[in-house]
Amino acid sequence: MKYIEEFRNRSLAQSLSCSIKAEADKNRVYRFMEFCGGHTHAIFRFGIPDLLPENVRMIHGPGCPVCVLPIARIDAAIQLAKIPGVVLCSYGDMLRVPGSNRMSLLKARAAGADVRMITAPFDAIQMAVENPDKQVIFFAIGFETTTPPTAVVIKQAQKMGLSNFSVFCNHVLTPSAFGWLLESGKNDSDVPPIDGFVGPAHVSAVIGTAPYEIAASKYGKPVVIAGFEPLDVMQSILMLIRQVNSGRAEVENEYTRAVTREGNVKAQKITNEVFDLRDTFEWRGLGFIPNSALRLREEYAQYDAERRFKIDPVKSRENPACQCPAILRGAKTPAQCPLFGKACTPENPIGSCMVSSEGGCAAWYSYGRKSDDG
Repeated sequence: MKYIEEFRNRSLAQSLSCSIKAEADKNRVYRFMEFCGGHTHAIFRFGIPDLLPENVRMIHGPGCPVCVLPIARIDAAIQLAKIPGVVLCSYGDMLRVPGSNRMSLLKARAAGADVRMITAPFDAIQMAVENPDKQVIFFAIGFETTTPPTAVVIKQAQKMGLSNFSVFCNHVLTPSAFGWLLESGKNDSDVPPIDGFVGPAHVSAVIGTAPYEIAASKYGKPVVIAGFEPLDVMQSILMLIRQVNSGRAEVENEYTRAVTREGNVKAQKITNEVFDLRDTFEWRGLGFIPNSALRLREEYAQYDAERRFKIDPVKSRENPACQCPAILRGAKTPAQCPLFGKACTPENPIGSCMVSSEGGCAAWYSYGRKSDDG
């Protein structure tokens, strides 16, 4: 615990707060997006907004894989779960996200579908072994962090010769979302101006810092990869302010104890062995983004649930009152949603941002941010 406490030191936090206030130019506004939902929760859990000057503003980004999955993919998972003889399994948050007509996988289970919660992909393999008369489908989601474990279980299924296991793949790629935000921000008034990014920690431990260099070189936006502790986040904000003040746009790595430029080469290798790029994929709030998600390669097609089972295309529609899409783009805060904290709560979620442990709405609600001013 001592190691963690060193990154939560009160006097160091106060010192960083003073440095940020001293170095932030009072004649300008700094708009920094913390891309990762884990950072959003850390920011509110540790009261970081109260330690920043008013002209340093943090914007929540689309860095929550549960949140950015569109309703159409949730509806498809529910279709799969309702097929006789199928066991569909996924992580706990994913089971609670509403699809069309507020139907979720948990509600589908209550109606008779065999839907089960797992905590790791290997649980799905074990489930297939223990239920040879069932078709076990792993509803796989996540950014680059959770993709290698999915690749490992697919290779394991092939090695074991499992014929009753498949994956409904919904793994998406962080740099593609960065690119969408930067490209759209040039012309789209519904995407806020962003002066720099607090880059994701876990994802960067896998892919390294190199993929973000285009944000700096092409778009002139600084990126600082940050850890999740409060001193990590505050130091990263100070590093961004210094880059902006000096007119620099570079990728800097505050989280050097876990992240390198190259990343985890072994994890990247197994991911590339099993997965290939999709031409396009829909993100909630961002729309269809080219080359932003993964699918199983032909060599592993027998483990692809989308090829094994028929999924009828459904035209899904967002609840018009739910502001999750705008929140994921950084265009609105959770407090600007008319449902937030009223019709939509963690116990009764309407949008995915209130469901996930990394969702922006869940962070605001959990830590008492019921309005924009706290």
